[in-house]
Amino acid sequence: MDIIIRPACIEDLPRLCGLLDKLFSIESDFIPHAEKQARGLSLLINDPTGSSVVLVAVRENQVIGMATIQTLVSTAEGGRVGLVEDVIMDPQFRAKGAGTLLLERITAWAQENGLTRLQLLADHENKPALEFYLRRGWNFTRLICMRKMI
Repeated sequence: MDIIIRPACIEDLPRLCGLLDKLFSIESDFIPHAEKQARGLSLLINDPTGSSVVLVAVRENQVIGMATIQTLVSTAEGGRVGLVEDVIMDPQFRAKGAGTLLLERITAWAQENGLTRLQLLADHENKPALEFYLRRGWNFTRLICMRKMI
């Protein structure tokens, strides 16, 4: 399968929102909302600082997967780290290598931008995703994610 990994563009928004709809449908902490998703993706795609990127996996001119990364500053690392989010593949293209390519390109982007650590959140119940990350060198931490809506 010929798969290209490239930065997303605004024209990709409808397809990206469709992928996020699939992702948020399986993540119990989130509710699909196309308008909010499009707004957030637009902020990432148009980030003038260059501290975030949305990458897409494309096959035959069709976006089949995506992943985002945003830069944070870690006092533990004494520098910039990356938060990886929104990793999702169209179900019909899973287990064909595109997800691995996305994560490899995310990692390369992080290295090129001087990041020292990557972290991500995955739904506790999404065993296939957790196994996917473990097989690619990601590790569980002892931290628990918490949030507060404001």
